[in-house]
Amino acid sequence: MTIRIEVADPLDGSRIKEPIVFTVPGHYPEAVYAAETSRGEVVMCQRVNSSSGSSATTFIAVVDLEGAETLELGGPLVGDVDGIRTLEAVEGDAFVRLDTGYFDLELCSGTAEGEGSSKWGLRHFSAHHEGVDLLASGNNAIGGFYGPFFTPENGLINPPEHTKVRIETVEEGPVLHHYRMHGTVPDGLLEELRGKTFRIDWIFTYGTPSFRRRYDVDGFRTVINGRSVADKITVGDEFEGGPGELVFDRFESHHSTRYRAGDPYAQQLVNMVEEVLAHGRSDSEKFTEIRDQLADGMESAHWDLYWRLFCAWEEALPDEEISQRLAVVREHSHVLADAPERPWVISERPVEVSAVPDATIFTGAVQKSAEFHSVNGRAMVWWTGQPSGGFQIVQRKESGWVNWGSNTENECPELPVGVPIKTAYGNFAESWHAVADKLELEPTVRVVEH
Repeated sequence: MTIRIEVADPLDGSRIKEPIVFTVPGHYPEAVYAAETSRGEVVMCQRVNSSSGSSATTFIAVVDLEGAETLELGGPLVGDVDGIRTLEAVEGDAFVRLDTGYFDLELCSGTAEGEGSSKWGLRHFSAHHEGVDLLASGNNAIGGFYGPFFTPENGLINPPEHTKVRIETVEEGPVLHHYRMHGTVPDGLLEELRGKTFRIDWIFTYGTPSFRRRYDVDGFRTVINGRSVADKITVGDEFEGGPGELVFDRFESHHSTRYRAGDPYAQQLVNMVEEVLAHGRSDSEKFTEIRDQLADGMESAHWDLYWRLFCAWEEALPDEEISQRLAVVREHSHVLADAPERPWVISERPVEVSAVPDATIFTGAVQKSAEFHSVNGRAMVWWTGQPSGGFQIVQRKESGWVNWGSNTENECPELPVGVPIKTAYGNFAESWHAVADKLELEPTVRVVEH
């Protein structure tokens, strides 16, 4: 019996190392099989163990596409094969560092020590064609999730800093590496958010200029920013260029970009930090430590220091004082956020975020978006399986910190739990709309038996 895999692209254009998944009848016991394309090229097909059984086998392969392609499945692939490789790790808490054939990235489990360098997630990330680490210091990360658990209202911030994750290897082969993070949210001030666990799947494929992830969290319902929040989270991707340097200096939604400029909440939080530092009476060691770290200037300090001052986990301030002070912050910022002099803007052009107040914008609902550099053309492109109700985008020149976060004003989370996220990176500034469309619309795959 001959098995053919017919692949068709619903979109015009080409694709590079596009992952395809197909299931064939029968048991294929080896890890990697060969398939031949209509052009006579040999493609690696990795057995997906987690979804294969005795009566059927699932494979994953990556193919280059120009419209359509046909593969014929053959026998086991013997000898040395190219594919994803592991490299020597950079960070002490690294679970794995991968050379995917396109990316050099490091997945970390975190140390829960409350520092920027304690975060789990992708702590180093670069593409081979460029060789620039977008997370060079190791003090920021791609892939954290925050609200509603890690918000001032719950007295917690930054799970990548305050929790560790256990990482499970689901699949590991030349074509596919699939990892699953398991973590437990620390208990905060809100009782309804206590005892919750989360799982995050990360999927990397050989030579592909994108990667995939999905966040699953135990069911919850609470109130953040005066709004009911049920099974919605904030996912945050951070990048860094160093003081005065931005790795991305523009943001754009797939169609027109709808946004409000500035971050009144952040400014009110900074004001309260200054108030506490000037007049606070806490004698805790953590309060003294954070105060000393902020002594060199608020503008150039790592933003996480502001949050940590009001984090119950840190114990810099008593829980009651945290709640009282942040209630004042929320009250003032609610009024300022919705003030008539802060209108919604509809832009048909990319937004220079660093030029607006607080180097921050809050968008309307978005499903496809990009941050890119207007000169060198590098771009990070996101597609989410459902639209997030809004995003917070930051491009802060003073520190070089850039952020993409699925929350609206005052840390209100907006991304539904369980939706897939696909993220592409490359020289896509001019073509990112087409890249986003391809993230959304996968090729169709049909198995034909002869």
